[in-house]
Amino acid sequence: MERITSLQNPKIKNIVKLAKNKERHEQNLFIIEGARELSLALSAGYIIESVYVCPELFTKTDYPDVLNSVGENKVIEVSQAVFDKVAYREGSDGLLTLARPKAHDLNNLKLSDNPFIIVLEAVEKPGNLGAILRTADAAQIDAVIICDPTTDLYNPNAIRSSVGCSFTVQTAICTSHEALGFLKEKNIKSYAAELQASQWYQDTDFTQPSAIIMGTEADGLTTTWLNNADARIKIPMRGKIDSLNVSVSTAVLTFEAMRQRGF
Repeated sequence: MERITSLQNPKIKNIVKLAKNKERHEQNLFIIEGARELSLALSAGYIIESVYVCPELFTKTDYPDVLNSVGENKVIEVSQAVFDKVAYREGSDGLLTLARPKAHDLNNLKLSDNPFIIVLEAVEKPGNLGAILRTADAAQIDAVIICDPTTDLYNPNAIRSSVGCSFTVQTAICTSHEALGFLKEKNIKSYAAELQASQWYQDTDFTQPSAIIMGTEADGLTTTWLNNADARIKIPMRGKIDSLNVSVSTAVLTFEAMRQRGF
């Protein structure tokens, strides 16, 4: 097994480069940190290029057998100093993987008979995206549609904050116009979250095929959604602050829908 101890090794320098969206797209590679996350990616059929393992840290993992599914020829051992250079989180279990991204086409989504979908317009922060994917997994919704994103689904921080739910939730990436057309074609009601809406979220019927549309924290939704959604809804705000973090708002709306559907 190859072992890397130098911070100047070209492979290590390249991992550092992959923190940038441009490099991920040019190399068609992304980073997965963690054994659980790798296990979920393997279950979802992702192609693994290489796995970097720090033996001193990997002894702490709850997924000791995950490397058996990778193939010994793809595993590279690294020193702890080298792993610390490329790791994204504290308390890591010593595993970092390079994998190939998938295509996320809207028409490849497989929906249930009564779908519930989260639509995100121009999501900005990878941490918010990851947290929303985690909510989507917890609620077992049909899909997350990411419209006109300004952050990358394969940003390492998005994967980290999703705790691997980037690989367990159906996702599509498209324009807002494409998503709007898709929802109308599938007869899915769209509910745009807006601070100035007159309709309370708890008074909204989510028992039918539904999609909640979430905008950016800074600017909210564009007129594409505000003018074309079936309804605008809001969450009551009783304090001095007039809005919630978008990932929290998404969780509130999603679990209200699941409550109405009897979980």
